[in-house]
Amino acid sequence: MYRSAVSNGEAIFAVAPMMDWTDRHCRYFHRLLSKEALLYTEMVVADAILHGDRERLLGGDRTAGPIALQIGGSDPEKLASAVRAATGYSYAEINLNVGCPSDRVQSGTFGACLMREPKLVGDCVSAMKAETELPITVKCRLGVDDQDTGPALDKLAGAVWAAGCGGLWVHARKAWLEGLSPKENRDVPPLDYDRVRRLKRENTSRFIGLNGGLQNLNQAIREMDGCPALDGVMLGRAAYQSPGVLVGVDRLFGGKTAALPSSRAVISAMCDYSEGHIRQGGRLHHVTRHMVGLFHGMPGARRWRQILSSEAVREGAGPEVLRNAFEAIGEAEFAKLESRAA
Repeated sequence: MYRSAVSNGEAIFAVAPMMDWTDRHCRYFHRLLSKEALLYTEMVVADAILHGDRERLLGGDRTAGPIALQIGGSDPEKLASAVRAATGYSYAEINLNVGCPSDRVQSGTFGACLMREPKLVGDCVSAMKAETELPITVKCRLGVDDQDTGPALDKLAGAVWAAGCGGLWVHARKAWLEGLSPKENRDVPPLDYDRVRRLKRENTSRFIGLNGGLQNLNQAIREMDGCPALDGVMLGRAAYQSPGVLVGVDRLFGGKTAALPSSRAVISAMCDYSEGHIRQGGRLHHVTRHMVGLFHGMPGARRWRQILSSEAVREGAGPEVLRNAFEAIGEAEFAKLESRAA
């Protein structure tokens, strides 16, 4: 059963929302590797929910376990309506994006630029919270542009706590809205984990999770530890590009001696899933593109990548491509993932 990040003191591990990456196919694959991880959707803009194909945007997720819906927007009424529309789609949490620095998001006056408008963010959270009993959380940056990250983060946090926000996920970098691309904003601004830890020291009863630059589970746990400890960690690109890291999550964060997922069971499930997607008019590479990095850094990984990258994109490609790729690398390599995960 999902342990809400806001209702208990146990550490949460999450996979960050990533545009064009954390779609429903990715989440299905990630869930096979970890039953405990909190998985996020890609950001869905409130206007799209209100005027688009809701079933395509919000439904059709066959992933068991906790999933959080991330919404983008800055109009409290539209966000409230979007939350109301999402009711019934079995999400465990709804998150407001206050961290994306892309030009498209800025043009809509939401994402990271909302760091400059803490009162508006509080109003958005309050309106969203009024529509659901689910936790409403916020994912933010330390600040933007020339803001001083001391008062900038404090004001944002204060505003969302006052509005009833259940948790704050902090990407421990500033965002530069002019002069840096979204990709550069994920690497160039320096990390400041101490600033996030300071926020936790000043808000000991609040859920505060850390995001940004974390590469593996051991590092994540080290950065989370402290007095007081942070409440959760969120991996983005590291979890996507090397999804084998997720194999260790249930053991380290689930509070149990979790067994290693069966390699053949994982591949078999992905073959069945792919076959179903193809029957509905999809293509194999829609699914397998999320699996390319599974054996990253291990013997045979190059062959695995080659088969999936070259053969899965061919017209008419079916699940046999995935089976062939697995046979090429072998079960023994999958069994090493747990020890490599940390």
